[in-house]
Amino acid sequence: MSSHTSPAIELRGTSKAFRTPSGALHTAVRDLDLVVERGEFVAVVGPTGCGKSTTLTLVSGLEEPTEGEVLVGGEPVRGIGDKIGFVFQQDAVFPWRTVLSNVMAGPRFRGVPKAEARQRARDWLARVGLAAFEDRYPHQLSGGQRKRVALAATFVNDPELLLMDEPFSALDVQTRALMSDELLELWSGTGASVVFVTHDLEESIALADKVVVMTAGPATVKEVFEIALPRPRKVESVRLEPRFLEIYREIWSSLGEEVRITRERGAADVA
Repeated sequence: MSSHTSPAIELRGTSKAFRTPSGALHTAVRDLDLVVERGEFVAVVGPTGCGKSTTLTLVSGLEEPTEGEVLVGGEPVRGIGDKIGFVFQQDAVFPWRTVLSNVMAGPRFRGVPKAEARQRARDWLARVGLAAFEDRYPHQLSGGQRKRVALAATFVNDPELLLMDEPFSALDVQTRALMSDELLELWSGTGASVVFVTHDLEESIALADKVVVMTAGPATVKEVFEIALPRPRKVESVRLEPRFLEIYREIWSSLGEEVRITRERGAADVA
């Protein structure tokens, strides 16, 4: 990544269109302008299927924009950068590898000597509370434990930019809250910038410095809300604060419109 004075991420007039199986052109995001500052935690919310995940793939370099620019650290994105970590909705772990081997995989792929990679992996497993599980395989773990492995495997690479695509959506409510607290604790002090895609408005407010509301597809940025809640935060307690409820109502008044538009389109398609 380039100059430390430039934002972590900039999307300038970015659009992305895909060719559908029938040959038609589908525009997923259109004229997208978005800035994420260094060290900032940004949550992205919007109706189902509006293009939130496409935004992440453009930033990661997995996809190229059809129009506009995508900059990371002030430089145009050219393929997948080595300072980007990606946490998916599905557990991106190797089922045939042990927990320790899964967390070691990233550093080893980047050329870190085996002994150093093992030590770094053990340090991060300790931080996520899985030191006693290093010789287990993913199928022997709970959903929350597998997600902790995925987080350790991401943070062990010291990412400057962390992209998260609904990472906790498959977890039960209690585990989800615990994982959110754990994420905030792991992220604190790393200096990494985070873009966190979620359908859960409460989750976005509890975690983020800034919440970006996307329009009904093709997505563009509708509004950006600053989340003026102090850190450090505990997800369950911050949700009980009067200011949290005020912020929720304010953002939902914007997001709810886009959800309604998406539902009406779906009903019209069915009819």
